[in-house]
Amino acid sequence: DDDASNRGPLMWALAINFTLFVGELAAGLLSGSMGLVADSLDMLADAFVYALSLAAVGGSLVRKRRLAAWSGYLQGGLALLGFAEVVRRFVVPTGAPDVWPMVVVSLIALGANIATLVVLRRTKRGEAHIEASWIFTSNDIKVNALVILAGLLVWWSSSQVPDLVAGGLIFLIVANGARRILALSRGPLKGESSGTS
Repeated sequence: DDDASNRGPLMWALAINFTLFVGELAAGLLSGSMGLVADSLDMLADAFVYALSLAAVGGSLVRKRRLAAWSGYLQGGLALLGFAEVVRRFVVPTGAPDVWPMVVVSLIALGANIATLVVLRRTKRGEAHIEASWIFTSNDIKVNALVILAGLLVWWSSSQVPDLVAGGLIFLIVANGARRILALSRGPLKGESSGTS
């Protein structure tokens, strides 16, 4: 029953993150912000995390750990692609992004991620797929604050450098989240039994 009760919150989290991915990607491309593009890709990865977590509901512990590991690999892959794009923009400058879309969209995303954490409080903690959801959503709040700060620094400096630094830091946060999830998928978790059901 506890496992089945996780389905509803995870579905809400999936819907919120996919909506944020679409909105932030569009805003990032239109404003020229690497920070928003990075955050949107993080949201896309999170949406996949929630989809995999939904697929794990009702499955064995082995299946849950395997799906959590896939979540980690997905996040790690996106982090590597993101770093490559940040380096490319440093080598081939594209100019400072529009500041206010960065700040406004990130404030909206921050509110949505806080709402996601509230929704996730209804889940049963302890298993790898649920812990993955908590880790990535907690990371998202840090990322939103980072993009807001980068936008203010771009406004102050009229330079694209704060935005690119924010993009790089976001992908570092994503990579660290991937590392934590892969560790969770391999080690014992509080609340898990030694069985496979």
